[in-house]
Amino acid sequence: MHPNSPYGERPRVGVLDLDIFGPSIPKLMGLENIEEPQLTSSGAIVPLRNHGLPCMSMGFLLPKAAGSDSNVDTPVVWRGLMVQKAVQQLLFDVDWRGSEGDAGLDLLVIDMPPGTGDVPLTLGQLVNVDGAVIVSTPQDVALTDVRKGVSMFQKINVPILGLLLNQAYFVCPSCTEPHHLFGSPDSFRSTAGRLGVDVLGELPLVPAVSQSSDRGIPYALAGRSTSDANDGWNKLMDDVAAKVWQTLR
Repeated sequence: MHPNSPYGERPRVGVLDLDIFGPSIPKLMGLENIEEPQLTSSGAIVPLRNHGLPCMSMGFLLPKAAGSDSNVDTPVVWRGLMVQKAVQQLLFDVDWRGSEGDAGLDLLVIDMPPGTGDVPLTLGQLVNVDGAVIVSTPQDVALTDVRKGVSMFQKINVPILGLLLNQAYFVCPSCTEPHHLFGSPDSFRSTAGRLGVDVLGELPLVPAVSQSSDRGIPYALAGRSTSDANDGWNKLMDDVAAKVWQTLR
């Protein structure tokens, strides 16, 4: 993270997928089975790029499944030490510079697996992380993991930038009323209050987000909708991004 960014108000961002066992960035970014990453002259991995974002994921490095021309269904069956080595390689053996002489990224967004296992612990031990955003759904069973996640990040000295509630409500297209399909957001809000963590936003359940993701197109780039809920989703994400960026600068 470079607070005095040479890129002005528009930071240069990369995405690193550290969900070793269930990498989703290749699918979400439209990079499934595109090509294997190239290597620089010094042996560093060059991230794949789509939609203007450089991306790196374990999913780019997996062999093709037996009897298939795709690696989408190739499982990662590793014990902890192998996972730690993979995290280390993805952190230190990737060249995020766009070209020779480039200063590199201002911000690296890391997609983490759920839970408090080897990946977040290894990350916290190897690099200084500027902050974490924890995403949850409203159910109490999910909020249990939120509390554990906050406690874990505190133990490894990673600041919590805030909590983000996903699938907070669904706006019925017929009656235009919000419906809390997975429970009231009150428990989420009270959990954030007890933990002393900011609520960054509450995202509605928008079917078009899933549909866009399945096509490998980030929803923010898929075109604005006439739906108030859809436009509200985009505006909320714009606000969250602005809050995080201002906190980190």
